[in-house]
Amino acid sequence: MSAKKQRRVPSGAGLSKQRVVAEAIRLADGEGVDGLSMRRLAGALGAGAMSLYHYVANKEELLDAMVDAVFEEIELPPDVADWQSAMRCRAESARQVLARHPWSIGLLESRTSPGPANLRHHEAVAACLRKAGFPVLMATHANWLLDSYVYGFALQKASLPFDTADELADLAEDVYLPLLPAGEFPYLNESAAELIAAGYDPAEEFAFGLDLVLAALERLRVSA
Repeated sequence: MSAKKQRRVPSGAGLSKQRVVAEAIRLADGEGVDGLSMRRLAGALGAGAMSLYHYVANKEELLDAMVDAVFEEIELPPDVADWQSAMRCRAESARQVLARHPWSIGLLESRTSPGPANLRHHEAVAACLRKAGFPVLMATHANWLLDSYVYGFALQKASLPFDTADELADLAEDVYLPLLPAGEFPYLNESAAELIAAGYDPAEEFAFGLDLVLAALERLRVSA
């Protein structure tokens, strides 16, 4: 008796758009987005490259979906009376999400075909600012300023050669201080030595700067 023929599983079986996008994000998180290609993605999924086009028409559509997935992770500003608390919550969430997906920093505002999560996010931010009493133009100014601060901080943090306060202290003590003799660079030497002693953590700068931005916007809101 001949053995039963095994059923051939077509290349790409078990795929879905959600799985394709999730794998693309995983690759981008580890390797950056520049080297992401449909062929590279197909290989990671164990599928034929052509099978991916059933879910995304091209790389641009894939990037749209990836960006939308990132927006989905960012908390919307909560519906509370204190607009500063709401925007602080949203900004902190965005900072954490961008730290997980640094490739997305330059892409979040670049898409010309925004997805539903993208639109919900921007609608919620606009609603928060308008309900707080900002006129349309001033709300736009506030939105631009807050996004510039969050994205700029995330970009700078992603490019730093250290991740923790301890790593910074080691780098400053072993590398920076020897390059900063007190006679030549008195202020930089003083700053490095004092920050090492204080256990300075640059991650705390985010809250410091954000509070200044929000306070400045509050004065504009009241006078608008």
